Amino acid sequence: MRALVIGATGGIGAAITAQLKADGWDVTGLSRSVDGFDVGDPAAIEQRMEAQTGQFDLIFVALGILAPVQGAPEKSLSAIKAEDMAAVYAVNAIGPALILRHAARLLPKDGRSVIATLSARVGSIGDNKIGGWYSYRASKAALNQIVHGAAIELGRSHKGSICVALHPGTVATPFTADYAGRHKTVEPQDAAKNLLGVITNLTTEDTGRFFDYAGKEIVW
Repeated sequence: MRALVIGATGGIGAAITAQLKADGWDVTGLSRSVDGFDVGDPAAIEQRMEAQTGQFDLIFVALGILAPVQGAPEKSLSAIKAEDMAAVYAVNAIGPALILRHAARLLPKDGRSVIATLSARVGSIGDNKIGGWYSYRASKAALNQIVHGAAIELGRSHKGSICVALHPGTVATPFTADYAGRHKTVEPQDAAKNLLGVITNLTTEDTGRFFDYAGKEIVW
């Protein structure tokens, strides 16, 4: 079994990579620090994705930022800045969309395959009860729409494909360090096992949907 993990040196991506290898998968990892895979640079995405050959049974996209460097999620409408919102969208929505452009070529036409993209429960419009975090919430909602549309398109040509958005929970990584105080956290290794467990149990009936780390569907 072959897997492509994008964001393979981040907290969750590294744990996913390690667990897959422990389970006997042949894993290809891409990251900015090792491979120059800069998710904010469309040319870099195109170059690295075009270089991938063969077919993958699993493509796991472990990308995301809460806010630009030196920034923070907005607590109010007055805190929104165009350049900050654009930066968050570039990583959380546009980057994954450009990766998905290559999915049809990299997935087997026959048999089961999975594309799993890290989303976040706060990207759910129906679950939003407290507001705030405008750029992050909106970018993840955009990602969810991209995943849903990709699932429909891929389902026409790759009948066994499953394309989903996944919420990992609050994982104890530098990504969440400043914001995890009010939430129960899990270690990256545990998050990886949870997410891979969900992926293992997915069927084609689940494609285009949004699940949490326990396999429970999240409202859009």
